[in-house]
Amino acid sequence: MKKIPAPDFPTGGIIIGKEGLKNAYTTGRGSIKIRAVANIEESSRGREAIIVTQIPYEVRKNDLLSRVADLVNDKKIEGISEIRDESDRTGMRIVFELKKDAQANIVLNQLYQHTALQINYGIIFLALVNNEPKLLNLKQMLQHYIAHRREVVERRTRYDLKKAEERAHILEGLKIALDFIDEVIKIIRKSETVDIARSSLMKRFKLSEIQANAILEMRLQKLTSLESKKILEELNEIKKLIGELKAILKSEGKMYGIIKSELGVIAQKHGVDRHSEVSLVDAESLKMDTEDLIQNENEVITISESGYIRRMPLDTFKRQHRGGKGVISG
Repeated sequence: MKKIPAPDFPTGGIIIGKEGLKNAYTTGRGSIKIRAVANIEESSRGREAIIVTQIPYEVRKNDLLSRVADLVNDKKIEGISEIRDESDRTGMRIVFELKKDAQANIVLNQLYQHTALQINYGIIFLALVNNEPKLLNLKQMLQHYIAHRREVVERRTRYDLKKAEERAHILEGLKIALDFIDEVIKIIRKSETVDIARSSLMKRFKLSEIQANAILEMRLQKLTSLESKKILEELNEIKKLIGELKAILKSEGKMYGIIKSELGVIAQKHGVDRHSEVSLVDAESLKMDTEDLIQNENEVITISESGYIRRMPLDTFKRQHRGGKGVISG
């Protein structure tokens, strides 16, 4: 878990839930919370605004905005005065501009509580192993992946070895033809048909049919000293390659070295910095009390002569003018 602290989601967000991650990595099943990245800033109008720059994975932005708008219209969230989507090619930017008397932290808590700005995300490491579905922990997943990569490297190496040996076989035949070029030309000229020439070459130089065909298909330009040198150089390179491929197949260390090297190339080519931040806060600490969702307001509590108790906002009581009676509590 030090090497792989948490999943990384393309839409970013903040991953919360150490225990859920541990369960997922050790048992193959767990649950985490993903929060949007939201900051409280001052808007151009001088009011506070909640700016969202990343949302949880698989949350659709349009659905999120519609949900917030419904909550505002239904007065379940009363602190938002305007919703703007300022996203562009450079990234996401959703602006929730707040009312003058709204408390940003309370509104943000309400958004986390009632919208997909915070979601529960289930993790299950279910994979096909030998065509059977199995629940794997993180270590088992990596072991099966490495085994798969080893099989890929081995199959590819055997294929390359087969092709190299086939090419070497042809070049060996061409080398023999170059060593005895005058006799080869004489045999071909004396033969009435291609089949007779093929058989004669195979018998005289103990060639395979593939080698004999390659000699018969050889162009005249291959008979020059420069072209002959190229054939010999290619044969030497092919023999060297065959030796390297056989060495790979015989050595587990070389096999895993190739796997490591290729993964390094992939990481260098496609690797990017993490999108999702991993929070050290435990998911249990995110549970909200009722007080976390209610704005702090100055209130006046009055008790009438009849014994009734009444709560009213402080600003209900206006400054009393000369001769006025003020606000009657009832």
